[in-house]
Amino acid sequence: MKTFGLHLQALTLFCLTLCLQRTAAFDPKDIKTAINITWSSINFKTILEWKPKPENYTYTVEVSGKYTDWEKRCIRSMETECDVTSLLEDVKDTHTARVISDIPVTEDFVEEFPHAESPKFIPYEQTILGKPVIDSFELNKDDGKLNIFIKDAVTPYRFPNGSFKTIRDIFQNDLRYTLFYRKASSTGRKQVSSTTNEIVINAENGESYCFFVRATILSRKANRDSQDSDEKCTPDGHNDFDLNILVAVISAVVLIVIIIVLSVIICKCRKAKAEKSKETKPLNEI
Repeated sequence: MKTFGLHLQALTLFCLTLCLQRTAAFDPKDIKTAINITWSSINFKTILEWKPKPENYTYTVEVSGKYTDWEKRCIRSMETECDVTSLLEDVKDTHTARVISDIPVTEDFVEEFPHAESPKFIPYEQTILGKPVIDSFELNKDDGKLNIFIKDAVTPYRFPNGSFKTIRDIFQNDLRYTLFYRKASSTGRKQVSSTTNEIVINAENGESYCFFVRATILSRKANRDSQDSDEKCTPDGHNDFDLNILVAVISAVVLIVIIIVLSVIICKCRKAKAEKSKETKPLNEI
């Protein structure tokens, strides 16, 4: 037992010596403090980015809110970016991140490593809105209305039941969609806005319309607008008219052919009946 204790002491002393040598041999000047720390956030998916690339050291990211403690992510990473989305679910809180430059050492190493702090970040005010998507549209010729339906973008955050929250769930009536539309044959553009996902405009019969959508956060002073959605167009109304004419013409031709065929058949039947009547008449007279 005494021999085992001596061996254990020797092993512990060796590990401590090796660790101290490793730490002592490392020049603190080789550890660079992170610079150019920026937040990149689209629809609340948020990545923290910084420079430079590490050499012989690593980075650890910590994030805190105004009333929350520091939490770590991307511990001892060789990367210069870190997904911190899960730490920012309180989207109206003011968050701060710090990037710590460190080296692998024992847990009892108490020296503080250099670190740099990010600018303040409030997701509700600063996340960028992604490009909206026009989910579908419906042209009602009887009512002369064009209904456009817009799909709310999904965020990384979930409800208690596991379903994803949309930007509408977070921004609610602070989110507005603006539809920009024009006749396909014209360059003049009109616009109409709504705080719902459906926009209705008047549509002239026989006209084709082209349109796109832009999202806006009404309470913001900066980063208010999203990119414009892809443009969509309704089918050409004149093509529908031409198609109707074509169908009518084909139907008329088919009807005429049927009438002619039936007329020929009836004529042949009458002629055959008349000839048969002539053949049987002399026999009746005898």
